[in-house]
Amino acid sequence: MNRPDNRESDELRPITFVRDFTTMADGSVLVSFGNTSVLCTASVDENVPRWMKGSGAGWVTAEYSMLPGSSPERVRRETKGPKGRTQEIQRLIGRSLRAVCDMEKLGERQITVDCDVLQADGGTRVASICGGYLALHDALSRLVIKKEISTHPITEACAAVSVGIIYGQPRLDLPYEEDSKADTDMNVVMTESGEFIEIQGTAEKFSFTRNELDTLLALAEKGIEEIISLQKELIATPPTP
Repeated sequence: MNRPDNRESDELRPITFVRDFTTMADGSVLVSFGNTSVLCTASVDENVPRWMKGSGAGWVTAEYSMLPGSSPERVRRETKGPKGRTQEIQRLIGRSLRAVCDMEKLGERQITVDCDVLQADGGTRVASICGGYLALHDALSRLVIKKEISTHPITEACAAVSVGIIYGQPRLDLPYEEDSKADTDMNVVMTESGEFIEIQGTAEKFSFTRNELDTLLALAEKGIEEIISLQKELIATPPTP
């Protein structure tokens, strides 16, 4: 069965990164995976959580939200605190970014990466990780440019992508129409060196085999390599101070 947008099963949606989409944050990137768009900003705070004071190390954390008009039905603002799904995604983004950041080189400061979904068509959490990494990288690059830190804390690139099995066919980078019908749904986060940071896989309708798991991970690895290539093109040019 053909995909809704006629892509090949191992083909990513069109992906774009717009650097410095806003000018107030230390790092800002608008990331789009097809019709999914997320604004990622990174803000530097010269303080760390109380439990880290005196450690000499910094911290990277993340917040995530879907704006009210990001889906066909209005998303209610989470005024009483983030719900369970939101908390889980925030923790995933934070873990992913911390995995490629040397906290001692960061020093005693905290970077908060905010990921606000402007439009949701599947894959908002993986798009947030990909754009959040770039926003974080730019924020840290500016600390180096201003000589507030001597060495860039990022150890290597990281990216994420969704994969799944739909009507028995493994597919890469699922829009909502596919994600909502998936027999198996998976999000994979990897480093540039090919190591895994996180694998979130669920049998939505039918259980899956080890061979199918291996196929999905290979699809994810292919997609992540392509995404990291796009990320490296952007950061090859240093951000403006």
